[in-house]
Amino acid sequence: MKRAAMLALVLLATLLPAAPAAASVPDQLAHVGNARQLIVVTGGSWSSTHATLRAYQRGSDGKWRQVFAAMPARSGYGGWVWAAQRVQDTGTTPAGTFTITRAFGVRADPGTRLPYRRVDANDYWVGDRRDPQTYNVFQPSASPHRTWRISQAERLAAYPTQYAYAAVINFNRPAGVHWNATLGEYVTGTPSHVGRGSAVFLHASGKGSTAGCVSVSRTNLVRLLKWLRPAQHPRIVMGPASVINQA
Repeated sequence: MKRAAMLALVLLATLLPAAPAAASVPDQLAHVGNARQLIVVTGGSWSSTHATLRAYQRGSDGKWRQVFAAMPARSGYGGWVWAAQRVQDTGTTPAGTFTITRAFGVRADPGTRLPYRRVDANDYWVGDRRDPQTYNVFQPSASPHRTWRISQAERLAAYPTQYAYAAVINFNRPAGVHWNATLGEYVTGTPSHVGRGSAVFLHASGKGSTAGCVSVSRTNLVRLLKWLRPAQHPRIVMGPASVINQA
């Protein structure tokens, strides 16, 4: 009986298609562009608040290889939604592909090559729908001449667990941000889509789901930050597993 069972298993294995190698995942993605480093975050469904994060590096031979073991991740309490359909304050995580170009944290630079800012009690990230010129823009202080409302901004240092370290996901970011000395704030003449959402980050995990960001453990986030290289044009691809190849 044992021999018959073993023969049956061998026959079954030859008939079933082999599972795709994990390193082949980036080859199926739609918007990789010139990226040589990819972070891929997949949720189990559109309503899921749990996800899995995998990181890939493209070698000189053009092949993608997974560089860390899969990491448990959390996403928004409202599930997932395509980035172009997202609405602010719905707790949804935008599905799509985005660049990663900078990082910040309440704690000191952990050794990332990304431009890094150690934030303090004066630092805010604005999401004021009434003020398009500062929407989804970092501010180094709450200037008395500012045009945005404090009640509509995140004081970054108020989240010492989640924002111990964070990488900025360039979702719905404005263009041409510059300093306005008269107002004492950063402004843009090319606003992002006001009301679509701001302050979407890859940050350290708190106690549960996020408000629309993606989070992993602090230890894993430090590993990712140390690995990321601006010269490798890193991108993050995120969404439900069923549509990740379209994100």
